Amino acid sequence: MGVGASTEWDPDRLRPAVALEPTVPGADEAPVVLDPDGVAAFGDRLREGVRHGMQIGDDVLDVALATLLARGHLLLEDRPGVGKTQLARSIAGSVAGRFSRVQATVDLLPTDILGATIWHAGTATFEFHPGPVFANVVLVDELNRATPKTQSGLLEAMQERQVTVDGRTHPLERPFMVIATQNPTEGFDGTYPLPPAQLDRFLARTSLGYPSADQELALLRDDPEPPTTPTGSLRELLAAQAGVDAVRTTEPLLRYVVAVLRATREHALSEAGASPRSGLQLLAAARARAALAGRDFALPDDVQELAPAVLAHRIQPVAAAPPEAGLEVVADVLRAVPAR
Repeated sequence: MGVGASTEWDPDRLRPAVALEPTVPGADEAPVVLDPDGVAAFGDRLREGVRHGMQIGDDVLDVALATLLARGHLLLEDRPGVGKTQLARSIAGSVAGRFSRVQATVDLLPTDILGATIWHAGTATFEFHPGPVFANVVLVDELNRATPKTQSGLLEAMQERQVTVDGRTHPLERPFMVIATQNPTEGFDGTYPLPPAQLDRFLARTSLGYPSADQELALLRDDPEPPTTPTGSLRELLAAQAGVDAVRTTEPLLRYVVAVLRATREHALSEAGASPRSGLQLLAAARARAALAGRDFALPDDVQELAPAVLAHRIQPVAAAPPEAGLEVVADVLRAVPAR
């Protein structure tokens, strides 16, 4: 493993394996689906678990939980030391999931994340050694410090929930979530901006920001730790994700989402607007927000609340646009496009 790789995982994951199967709790049983009330109760317990591990604002936690329940991946863009790693640890600890961490550096290789096939002379066979991506919650710290080659190594894992090494495909864990962090590119040397194809794999992007004075005071009084007692389980998370899939959407809501997407492509500050994939993920996030509120139907309010986190990072602004032009485009679009 390259010198830039740092992992934290269970020791038994280091064993060699020729074939890997995803660890799905109760995979041989009929799938369980939580109703909206069950999803809301599960979400409340997750909130409790995450808040036990850190000081975090409601808006950021709402985005993180909606992303988790929508089977998406989360990009945290912020300054160092504000709790990005703690958030990933707290989410994994709250559902008793496998957690792994990769520290991205310029010398990190794709095999440091995905794993590698190694020749064993004693058995005269090649054996696959899984990398840290084989976990339920994978934190890739400072992703924009990795080279484009290494960044692209995550594309198949994030989209297909599998990795292909030496022509052999290995399924990943279920549930599976990538939480990547990146520092602001301005003023930080040695960073490689994520290309649009990579950004489009993240369901949402958000920033924790600095804590409030009261939150920072509470942090100084009693430094929180990631939860040692889970408030949920992987089985419950899978059931909650299935419950989110059952949330109803109406034809007018679908048309509203399409109108929002098309408006981002026609905005004056937009060189390229939100992709069709972003529409699917925005709808999934809206369903998750509805279920977390105990509803079995999604509303335009759900779309509007999550649109900045889901769409802004996918919009490619024109050359003369300000740095946060994506957020400005989304705000303009939500004001202009009628929801009903």
